[in-house]
Amino acid sequence: MSSTATTATSSSVPGATGAVAPATATAAGVLAPRARFLPALAAVYRAQLSRARVARIPLLFVATFQSVGIMILMRGVVDGGSEARAVVAGSSVLVVAFVALNLLAQYFGQLRASGGLDHYATLPVPPASVVLGAAAAYASFTLPGTLVTAVFGSVLFGLPMGGLWILVAVVPLAGAALAGLGAALGLLAPRQELATLAGQLGMSAALLLGVLPPERMPEVIVWARDLLPSTYGVEAFARTFEPHPDWAAVLLDLGVCAAVGALSLALATWAYRRAAVR
Repeated sequence: MSSTATTATSSSVPGATGAVAPATATAAGVLAPRARFLPALAAVYRAQLSRARVARIPLLFVATFQSVGIMILMRGVVDGGSEARAVVAGSSVLVVAFVALNLLAQYFGQLRASGGLDHYATLPVPPASVVLGAAAAYASFTLPGTLVTAVFGSVLFGLPMGGLWILVAVVPLAGAALAGLGAALGLLAPRQELATLAGQLGMSAALLLGVLPPERMPEVIVWARDLLPSTYGVEAFARTFEPHPDWAAVLLDLGVCAAVGALSLALATWAYRRAAVR
C-alpha cells in the first residue's frame, strides 16, 4: 500500500518521473507551431511588395532611364550584328541588376544595421522565406522596365522583336540570381556603408560585363564575365535576336541561370541565418 501511495505522489509532483513532461512538451509544440514555407513566403512577399510599392515609379524610371541612356551612347559606336544584340540584351538585364542586386544589397545592409533582422528572427518563419520573399518583391518591379528597354533597344538598333517573350523566363531567373547575390552582399557586409558600396560595385560589374560586347573584351575579362550570374540570362536573350535562334542553346543558358540562382539564394539564406544569430 505504501508503494502505491509513493507512485501516486511522484506522478503528481512537477519534475518527477511521470506523464507531466510529455504533456508540457506537447503544450509547447501547440503554442509555437512552425510556419510552413509557402504560406510564410507569401506573407513576406506581400509585406515587402506593399512596402516597396511607394518607391516603385522612381525605381522603374531611374533603372529604365539609365539603361536607355547607355543604349543611346552605344548606338554611336555599334552599328548592328552580334554587338547590337549584346548591347540591347545587356541593357535590358541591367534593369534587373539595378533593382535586384543594388537595391536589395542596400536594403539588407540597412536591415542588419538597424536591428530589423531581430524582428524576423522572432517570427516562426523559415529563413529561406524571408530571403526569397524580399528578393521576389524587389524583382517584381523589374519586368515593366526591362520590357520598355528591350522594345526601345530593338527599335533603336533595328532588331526583331518576335523573341521578346523570352523575357518572361529571363527576368525571374536572372532576378533570382542577382537578388540572391545582392541579399548575400548586404547580409555579409560588416557595415551598412560597405553593403551599399558592394551593391554599387556589383551593378557596375553587371554594366561593364553585361552591356559591352564580349568580342571587344580581353580574354581575362571574358572569363570574369562568365562568373557573373546575369551573364547567362543576357546570352539567352541575345540569342533570340538572331535570324534563326538556337533554342537548345537558349534553354541551356536559362538552365545555367536557374542553377546559379538557386546557389545564390542558398548563399543568401545561409548569410541570413549567420546575421540573425549575431
